[in-house]
Formats: sequence, structure tokens, C-alpha cells
Amino acid sequence: MKLRLIPDSVLGRTALVLVAALLLSAVAALLLFTVQREEALTAIGGRNAAERVGGLVGIAEQTRPEVRQQTLRSLDTPRFRVGWGMAPVVAENESFGLAAYVRNALEKGLEGREVLISTRPGPIGGGSTGLGGGGGGGGRGMHMGAPHGIGPALRISVRLSDGSWLNVLAPFELGDSLWRPRFVLPLLLALVLVTGVALYAVRKATLPFARFAAAAERLGVDVAAPPMAETGPREVRRAAQAFNIMQGRISRFVQDRTQMLAAISHDLKTPITRLRLRAEFVEDDEQRAKMLADLEEMEAMIASTLAFARDDATSEPRLRLDFAAMVQGMVEDVEDLGADCAYDGPQSLVIEARPAALKRAIANLLDNAVKYGGGARLTLSPSGDDIHLIIDDDGPGIPAADFERVFAPFVRLEASRSRDTGGSGLGLAVARAAIRAHGGDIALANRPEGGLRVTVGLPGG
Repeated sequence: MKLRLIPDSVLGRTALVLVAALLLSAVAALLLFTVQREEALTAIGGRNAAERVGGLVGIAEQTRPEVRQQTLRSLDTPRFRVGWGMAPVVAENESFGLAAYVRNALEKGLEGREVLISTRPGPIGGGSTGLGGGGGGGGRGMHMGAPHGIGPALRISVRLSDGSWLNVLAPFELGDSLWRPRFVLPLLLALVLVTGVALYAVRKATLPFARFAAAAERLGVDVAAPPMAETGPREVRRAAQAFNIMQGRISRFVQDRTQMLAAISHDLKTPITRLRLRAEFVEDDEQRAKMLADLEEMEAMIASTLAFARDDATSEPRLRLDFAAMVQGMVEDVEDLGADCAYDGPQSLVIEARPAALKRAIANLLDNAVKYGGGARLTLSPSGDDIHLIIDDDGPGIPAADFERVFAPFVRLEASRSRDTGGSGLGLAVARAAIRAHGGDIALANRPEGGLRVTVGLPGG
């Protein structure tokens, strides 16, 4: 089975485009939200860090060197570490991202002071040089990396007015991950709900296509089918109106054709009757018999033509009938006349059909098989939602090039059908019209072992 990447229905393709657009929109919105969220976190975190470091610089410079270490230590917290020494802890100054943002803010607030900032790990708390006689050893010698539990942090060194350095470890928050359940689940739920509503709307929008297809199928089997409902959007109403107008024109054309042929048939009956009366006065018995036979054949042809033109198969109401029982009864009738005929299939198979039209069609096919094929073997079998009736004979068959031509009205293949056998050449035409009026069709094929095979397909139940 070939895998289809693109559905072959309007509903499937529209749904695919819609779902793809929703997913792309969601991904684009998520990326945009992520970028803006990072920018917002950078701005807020950087501003807070700059304000706090600026305050620490003021406190450090207002405190005497001998008590500065103790004062700064009192401001130290497990997550915000402060050191003081004679050397900066920032080995490589960064000029991008959060570090650049904080440095610019500090340089504006602390004009003239040297500021070094980095996000890379390094020692914090100064070098080993003492500060005057304060005996402080120049800082507390923090670990190279961030203390346990701090995570990403800014390492900031600010030169004080006396040449010493204030060193700060300021952690910055990256925010919670966007892929946590409380964020992802509502997003997925919203996508599912929007997709469901969109698919429902698309299905409603494409429903008129299904109605048009059903109406076209009804028109194909019944010209007198009820018109389409002219409801829905303006474009759908206009299309339904055009379809109903077309159906009305076809119906009037069929009616006009039937009335015309009925009038011709009626007008021909009068001269045929006069010719029959005149033929009775012909003294030559042989000529009189030939004339009467010709007139009888003309009347039969007119009657057959009128019956074909009336298209009774579409005017008869549909009923539930046992198709298998009907076929078996027809086979028995043919056997009673001494012809070779057999049936193979279920004893009962109920379908919905027009009894008289269907029986006439099968009778024509059965009569052809017996008359020109020497006998008939009928096989009835259900096939999925359809049923198939196969009629085999042992005759000469039909050239493949004539399979379609024999269904045309008044066509007779003289190689196997002479006028002595009777018939007007309408049998197959009437049969196919009746079968197609039921939504089925007839197919012809020559059997390899000889003879013709006629396959009748009809919709089941």
C-alpha cells in the first residue's frame, strides 16, 4: 500500500494546511516569547545587579579601611558574595550580553571608575596584599567557581577610589524552563482545541462537495430525482441553483424526446393499419404473408422504440425484492421451454430495485445467451457492497471492437444474428439503460474456452 504524504481529498488537504499553519504559528510564537523573555530577564537582572553593586561601592568607600572587611562581610549572603582586595577577580572583561548591560549601567552610575565584569568562573576575594595596617589580608579568598547552589553568576570587580577592588559574585536567574508541564500542557491543549474546532469548520465548509457528488449520482440514475437544497453560503447556493437548472433542462429534454417518439409512434400506427388491411386483399398467399410479417415487424420495432424512449426503468418505484429468487424463477422458466440453463448462487439475496425494469433487463440478457449462445449459466455472488451476476454462454462470442457498439440502439451483428432470429436490436440497449438506472453497469468479455461472458454489477442491499 502506497503511503500518501498529501491527502487526496479537499478536507484532508485543507486540514493538513490548517494544522501545519497552526503548528508553525505556535513554534514562531514560542521562539518569539523565548527571545523576549530572555531579554526581559536580562534587563531586570542586570538592573538589579547594577543597583546593588552601586550601593556596595558607596558603602565600601564610606567605611574606613580597618573596618571595611567586617562591614562588607555583614552584607554577604550565601547567594550574593562580596569580597575586597588589592586585585580584581575578573581576568577577562566581557563586552556582550548581560555583562555588557550591567557594566554600562555601573559606568553611568559610577562615573570615572573602572569596572570589570565576566560570567566566567574565577576567584573572588582579592589578592594576598594587605591593606595598610588593617591586617585584613586583602579579602577572603573565595573558591574559583560559584559556591554550591548559586549557579550562573556575574563576577564584578570595581576599582575603589583608594585603588583597592570591590569584588562581587552576583547570581543571575535564567528563569524556569519553558518545557515544564504547567507551560507545555496548556499550550498542547490549546493547539488540540483550536485544531479540533478548525477541522470541524473545514468539514462543514467542504460538506457541500459531498452533497454535489451525491446529487450528481442521483441524477445519473434518476432524471426525476428531487432537486438539491439551495442553502448555505452564497457560492454554494449559486452552484446548487445552476445544478437544479441543469437537472430541469435534462428532465425536459427527456420528456420532450419521449413525447416526440410517442407522437411518431401514434402517427405511424394509422398507415400501418391501412397497409395491413390492403395486404389482406393481396391474392398471392406468399406475398401477403411476407407483407403482413413486415408490417408486424414494423409494429414491434415501434413498440420497442417507444418502450426504450419512455425509460420506464427510472419511473418505476424502488422496492425490496429477493434478487436471487427472481433469477432462479427466470432460469426455471427457460428450462421449462427446453433450453439449457443453470443457476449457481445463494438461495436468497435481498436488494432494493425496480422489479419490472430489472427483470426486463435480465430477461433480455438471458434471452440473448439462450438464443445466440445455445444456453446460459448464471452465477450470482455478493462482492463487498455490490453484487455480480455473471451470464456465460457457449456461442461464438463478439469481437472485442464491438463490445461497446452492440449496446447502441438498433445495432445487430449480422455474423451471429440474422433477421430470422427476430429482435429489433434494442435488447442490450434496454438492458444497460435499466442496469445503469439502478446505479450499476454491464460488461462484456469473451471467455478463453469460447463463448461470451456478460457481467452485471449492481449495488447491494
